[in-house]
Amino acid sequence: MTLVNESDKSVSALYRGIEHDYSLQLNRWFLKPIGAWPDTSGTTIKEKILSRFIQMICYALIVVTIVPCILFLYFEEGNFDLKMDSFGPMTHWIMSGMYYTSLLCHSKDIRYCIEHIERDWCAVSRNVDREEMFRYAKFGRSVAGFCAVFMHCGVFSYSAVNSLTPMIVAIGNETIAARRLPCPVYSKLLDTSHDPANGIVLLIQFMSGFIANSITVGACSLAAVFAMHVCGQFAVLYTWLNELIDEKQTAESKLANIVEHHLRVLNFISRFEKIMNQICMVELVGSTMNLCLLGYNSIKEWNARNTKTLVTYVIVIISLSFNIFIFCYIGEIITEQCKKVGEMAYLTKWYRLPHKTALGIVLIISRSSVVTKITAGKLIQLSIKTFGDIIKTSAAYLNILRAIM
Repeated sequence: MTLVNESDKSVSALYRGIEHDYSLQLNRWFLKPIGAWPDTSGTTIKEKILSRFIQMICYALIVVTIVPCILFLYFEEGNFDLKMDSFGPMTHWIMSGMYYTSLLCHSKDIRYCIEHIERDWCAVSRNVDREEMFRYAKFGRSVAGFCAVFMHCGVFSYSAVNSLTPMIVAIGNETIAARRLPCPVYSKLLDTSHDPANGIVLLIQFMSGFIANSITVGACSLAAVFAMHVCGQFAVLYTWLNELIDEKQTAESKLANIVEHHLRVLNFISRFEKIMNQICMVELVGSTMNLCLLGYNSIKEWNARNTKTLVTYVIVIISLSFNIFIFCYIGEIITEQCKKVGEMAYLTKWYRLPHKTALGIVLIISRSSVVTKITAGKLIQLSIKTFGDIIKTSAAYLNILRAIM
């Protein structure tokens, strides 16, 4: 009999390990190739050195793309429309560099959250609780996958179409058709009007673009998976609250477990907010500006009947809007789930509890009344309303830009 029980425990532990790995698998795939997956106690010296080397390569590729473009816009390009065409892609690389720095600076907090998720999966013992957690983990994984598809498709379609559109360069009496770069390069640093320099720079910018996209996807997918884990833990908490009045176990011990679990989830949210608030601030400000610029460029291409470029701009607008919506939706759902704990506690049959035990329900309701929120830079609360405000602000800036031009 003991052997059977030990075997059941081993199988259950293996099953929980598979589920935990399933929930975080895409995050590891997105972050490890760019050196942003946090080190653990089991990370070897070689793996740490390789990770630092990858980080240096990623920063170098981002800087090599951004700096020549800034010099080009400041010293060389005088046409306003061409500046608008180049400014949007450049800000995408700058935002990705900021995301990358934030992810690396908060690697300890990310590792804590990952270990927290692992402990939650190991602690679950009932099938009904495991099913709730797995349902939300599956949804979080799906959102992470959609983030990758939208971002990579959007930016790479723009880069590919841009590179296939020849750029006419006049050098003296000679006219040369060169491949257009996603981010232009200052000519005094490197003449990209001829091959092989043009092809090499284009290849470097494609590699840099893949890294920039992966950073953005990694940040967005990490937020989605962490938020869905919070929802899964709250779903378990709601189940426990519904089962509070039960003769199989004393209400006092059940309530103690509920309070402990509630505080544990809130602690996870505070770490999650610490990781994401800087990234969300960059996302809100940068995406508001980029949506405005993309709208301006789309109108310009529509007037020029340039369907091919217009389609790529629309794809990029959709991918950016999706990313902003994910961040805002995450903030909205976490706030609503935290409030719902108090509502579920009030709807329990607390009047059937002993008076001293029922007073514990009051503490849960009181704690839930304090608004828990995910913020952008600790200034702006993320919600669906915030998403609407971003779209309206971008449209307002677009109208101003059109009026000036």
